[in-house]
Amino acid sequence: MLRKIRIALAVVFWLGITLLLLDFTGALHGWLGWMAKVQFLPAVMALNVAVIVGLVLLTLVFGRVYCSVICPLGVFQDGVAHLNVARKRKNKNRKPYSYSPEMKWLRYGVWAVFVIALIVGVQALVALLAPYSAWGRIVQNLFQPVYLWVNNLFAAIAERAGSYAFYEKEVWLRSLPTFLVAIATLVVVVVLAWRNGRTYCNTICPVGTTLSFFSRFAMFRPMIDANVCKGCKQCEHNCKAACIDVENRKIDYSRCVDCFNCIDTCKFGGLKYRFAWGKKEIPSPAAPVRNDKEAVRNDNVTPSEAKESQGRRAFIAGAALAVGTAALKAQEKKVDGGFATILDKEVPERDIPLTPPGSKSVKDFYRRCTACQLCVAECPNNVLRPSTDLKHFMQPEMSYERGYCRPECTRCSELCPTGAILKITKEEKTQYHVGTARVNAELCVVEKGVECGNCARHCPAGAIMLVKDDATGYRRPVVNEERCIGCGACENLCPARPISAITVNGRHNHIEE
Repeated sequence: MLRKIRIALAVVFWLGITLLLLDFTGALHGWLGWMAKVQFLPAVMALNVAVIVGLVLLTLVFGRVYCSVICPLGVFQDGVAHLNVARKRKNKNRKPYSYSPEMKWLRYGVWAVFVIALIVGVQALVALLAPYSAWGRIVQNLFQPVYLWVNNLFAAIAERAGSYAFYEKEVWLRSLPTFLVAIATLVVVVVLAWRNGRTYCNTICPVGTTLSFFSRFAMFRPMIDANVCKGCKQCEHNCKAACIDVENRKIDYSRCVDCFNCIDTCKFGGLKYRFAWGKKEIPSPAAPVRNDKEAVRNDNVTPSEAKESQGRRAFIAGAALAVGTAALKAQEKKVDGGFATILDKEVPERDIPLTPPGSKSVKDFYRRCTACQLCVAECPNNVLRPSTDLKHFMQPEMSYERGYCRPECTRCSELCPTGAILKITKEEKTQYHVGTARVNAELCVVEKGVECGNCARHCPAGAIMLVKDDATGYRRPVVNEERCIGCGACENLCPARPISAITVNGRHNHIEE
């Protein structure tokens, strides 16, 4: 029963987080946004004391149920491991798992590196190791494009359109580094889960290691009753955390993720989830550990089931690579009226990166951001994308080739679970000056004798004026930097290609009026 309850809750949390990351329209964020805020690392970055204390107390009472219920990457690993266990059970000569000692040097070494990176502000490394960030990266870079492509495909069929492009070519080229990291992360997680269950959680994941400091003192834990245990090792063979040592009647609670597989598979009631404080697992002389032959004789287990496998098969992540190949399919060139090719806009060089309204400053934003990709996945204006800059690798940045930051949109501030983007209203958004527009006169179409004025007409802040040039007779754009809020409407709507004649540079501090 405990295992069924755990699985049901895990499916709810996993689907909720995944749908939240896939929800390009933002229809679900009002219902599911809280699931992102109860993730451990985002709560730490947001200094959300209530959530942090709640998760620590949850672990002190019930053990590491966070890892098997709330963490989406942990639940995903359980799903992969379950598929492999089902395959192994068809071969009765193979046992899914067996006890292995804790790899302390690797586990605590990775944790120490993570903590140091968190303190000194190496956020790219933090994002690489954090489980919620890793899952967000996988969903946003690998699953969401497929999700959008399917939606676009049905829409195109309904409208009898002719283009079923997988995703925009330029978008993929710009996000290729993050895409490759997402592929690598998925492959590592899948291979480790397929072969050894929860190896990733108990050797690499810093959140799992942090919670392990508390789980070893949990009030309720799975405990071995030495007087009842028959030594058949069924619990050990089904423990995906490899933390049950039947021979010594011990469980490593720092690695146990409370999946309850052991309790579900014990035929003799030798394992119980019970109040553990003040109780010890002491081996009883009345319950010696039996070998496989004794288990076969007394428990009606076939000889083939009692034999240990001498090797493991390697898992080939061909499916993930196939997705990557399909994702790089090029989009057909856009044509204006069938006569001229429309060039895609290129990303201009910016002296200072652009971060969303609601972030206090560039420094504060990148210090708090865990690169979970939630704001990137939810941005309806296609403004946010993962940075390829090594200093802020995989963390979001703003750019205006595909859209601009509309004054009425505050979705990223409503979703951010870490406090990197503060929750703001539409009125408050106008007070944030995230950047300043600048005109490159050499690129302006006015130089070619074309009267334009797009930038001035569409500026929501009224920061751009058209001033007549006495020499040419044409009106040129001039920016009032004090009024400019850096929304990017001018840059996005500028007809100059491939670089806009007017570009927005970020501000270190987002000045409030």
